[in-house]
Amino acid sequence: MLDYDKEAGDYDALRGGEPRAEAAADAVLGLVPRGARDLLDVACGTGIVTRRLAAARRGTRVTGVDLTPAMARRAAARLPGAIVLGDSRRLPFPDDAFDAVTSVWLLHLLADPDDVRTVVGECARVLRPGGVYITTVDKGAAHNVGSDIDAVLATRPRSPATDTAAAVEKYADEHGLRPAGEARFPGRGQGRSPRRALMDLRRGWFVTLPPGDPLADDFAARLAALPDQDRPRPDPEFSLRAFRKG
Repeated sequence: MLDYDKEAGDYDALRGGEPRAEAAADAVLGLVPRGARDLLDVACGTGIVTRRLAAARRGTRVTGVDLTPAMARRAAARLPGAIVLGDSRRLPFPDDAFDAVTSVWLLHLLADPDDVRTVVGECARVLRPGGVYITTVDKGAAHNVGSDIDAVLATRPRSPATDTAAAVEKYADEHGLRPAGEARFPGRGQGRSPRRALMDLRRGWFVTLPPGDPLADDFAARLAALPDQDRPRPDPEFSLRAFRKG
């Protein structure tokens, strides 16, 4: 997994920046009940999406929580007094504290399905009855846009996805959360070029192809041979699922 303390400085620029954040926030807000008074953004990262959630809902108090100190510091600069350092598997909040809980681009990072189940359970725990939990699902699959880059990477070793919609719906049901809607949004500015994919490969983005591994070198050579090295391919499209408590 990437070191998110080291990633914090370049995180936004490498992942679509404000255009992607705007698309994510708009889609999330479409699933948040209008009367929500308290919203928790779990794994808020740099706060680039969290800030938009807060700005769009003036009557809603928004809190962010993140495990990584460098990420949390950047989020706190955007939302002073609203960011907490904490683990999504043990949220530092009491039961029934929020009307809405969001986790955007989190569950795919958890390699152990039991951790995904635990996080979903924690999000359910801190929700008030009638509250809504909103999360991204199938993150890895969203990046397969049918490009020549995808064709090159199709044969790489893969880790099992832990954030499939089916798995998340199962865990949600176990914790008293029922389906309450879904949405999709574009990962604006995240369409990879071959050169960008090669850069991601060399910095350890693809966890099954660690830098320096001969297999990683083979994929690097194949990416370097693709045409139009700096032309971005289509943006990914991400999926959201919403669940209501009780």
